[in-house]
Amino acid sequence: MRATLLAASALLFSAGAWAQAAPVSYYVSFPNAAHHEAEISVTFREIGDGPVTVRMSRASPGRYALHEFAKNVYGLSVVNAAGEALTVSQDDPYAWTVEDHDGEVTVSYTLYADRADGTYSQIDLTHAHLNMPATLIWAEGLEDRSVDVSFKPASPDWKAATQLVPAGAEMSFTAPDLQYLMDSPTELSDFDLREWTIGDGDSEQTIRLAIHHAGSAEDADTYAEMAKKVVDAQIELFGEAPRFDYGTYTFIADYLPYVSGDGMEHRNSTVISNTKSLYESEFAQLGTLSHEFIHAWNVERLRPAELEPFDFTKANPTTTLWFAEGFTTYYAPLTILRAGEQELDDYLKTLSRNLSYVVNGAGRELRSPMAMSLRAPFVDAATAIDPDNNANTFVSYYPYGAMIGLALDLELRGKFQVISLDDYMRRLWQKFGKTETPYTHDDLLQTLAEVTGDTAFAEGFFDSYIETGALPDFGPLLAQAGLELGLANPDKAWVGGSFEADGPVVKIASNTVRGTLLYEAGLDRGDEITRIGRFDINSTGDIDTALSRHKPGDSVDIAYVSRAGEGTASVTLDEDPELKVTSKDELSADEKDFRESWLGIVEAEDDVS
Repeated sequence: MRATLLAASALLFSAGAWAQAAPVSYYVSFPNAAHHEAEISVTFREIGDGPVTVRMSRASPGRYALHEFAKNVYGLSVVNAAGEALTVSQDDPYAWTVEDHDGEVTVSYTLYADRADGTYSQIDLTHAHLNMPATLIWAEGLEDRSVDVSFKPASPDWKAATQLVPAGAEMSFTAPDLQYLMDSPTELSDFDLREWTIGDGDSEQTIRLAIHHAGSAEDADTYAEMAKKVVDAQIELFGEAPRFDYGTYTFIADYLPYVSGDGMEHRNSTVISNTKSLYESEFAQLGTLSHEFIHAWNVERLRPAELEPFDFTKANPTTTLWFAEGFTTYYAPLTILRAGEQELDDYLKTLSRNLSYVVNGAGRELRSPMAMSLRAPFVDAATAIDPDNNANTFVSYYPYGAMIGLALDLELRGKFQVISLDDYMRRLWQKFGKTETPYTHDDLLQTLAEVTGDTAFAEGFFDSYIETGALPDFGPLLAQAGLELGLANPDKAWVGGSFEADGPVVKIASNTVRGTLLYEAGLDRGDEITRIGRFDINSTGDIDTALSRHKPGDSVDIAYVSRAGEGTASVTLDEDPELKVTSKDELSADEKDFRESWLGIVEAEDDVS
């Protein structure tokens, strides 16, 4: 349905008309940008004679939790076509209703915004970074109306980076409907712009990289060249680029100390933000860029059925985030490696970190990847003031799904020889992404059966690793590529937990985890550690010193102060369970071939035995 509507909208746009009903018209200005305010008005025409209710969103595309954007709206007023003030009533915090009007109303309000990321908006004298659900009020019942948006920049140097469609006049844009409008983040600033094309002939499209940063033009050039290679590697992965609705895709990048680090995908664009400059971080922002561009296929078009259409008034959960976000997380560093923009050792560091987190995750005892996906409304940039027990109950569907992707890729390559996860992704793209047919959990399973020609394998994999919390033995799977899985710190004594110091007082910083000796000793977040063995603890470094004098299996006393008072626990030290993936020094011919096919790395001949 989404594809049909957008195709129809594109046809109307090319003919010079959006729809028969009068468009919704927004005007956004920034006379008080120094204090993070925007002045916004929106006019709804030809609305009949019944009550009209306008609403501020509570959810944002790409996010799964609630975000109370209405809290930063104030000074709201409404007039009719003649400019006469109208009475507004409000009986919930997210909506305003006008009972009597003349068929046209203009709603004006002030918006406060000072967080630049993929969810919120930020306004100051350097830019207006606008996520539309956090910015624009909309009217119930008019969601299918076309939209006009005009901006009045706070500075004449500002340009616009957006997937909204240029309307001809400067700083004026259009959108086919509310869904597209709310999915269209916009950056107004004096950004650096780099552009290149992909495809040719009728399939030629433009990629735009708009970077609002304090770096140099040379930094932007370097980053753009890296981005080109990653984009090409991902097009090769899926076999083709998506057809962007208006022939362009825009990376909206803010790399400034006063923004918040994030990445958020949209249909024909993405927001990527970081507090560090490109130079300072050695272009590490490429990882977020890679992740978000994969979403142009996986999530934006290859889309879970539960997210279509997106509901701006409530949380939007799905059981398939292990695939939508997790498989994207698997491919983000992999395509950077395949593009030649990362060294193998750096790739293996990321792989080791994710694998160690998932394998050692206590939450897998309680929930499968599907169940973890349903936790998104509580963890996806969600806010709450009471503590949670996620250390024991949750494993993020990002790395969890990534390691499921790793397992499936390596199992397919080992068992079926000529089949890989790449083939699975291409088949899903052709069936559900290119046609924009929302998929279900069963669709993912059945497609794996089709690709492999082995229904028993597909059902067994889903039953073992997706519908339950089991994991395969990763050691033999990785060994196929000449990689070895082992402990990162063998023979290192370990107590578990993390610690923080407040002067000479050292406390457990977060919830202790089931199965660790601190947990079994009854210690938890906030408890003070005063002594380990023969060492007094007055700094976090003292804990490392104390443990360095022991080996796993040694018995020591830990003195502590908890809410119940002072105490001592006798414990047997564990071995650090952190995992590490390393490469063998010499590879067999089979290992070399496997690694080249999987990672895209061609090993030198003298590395092969």
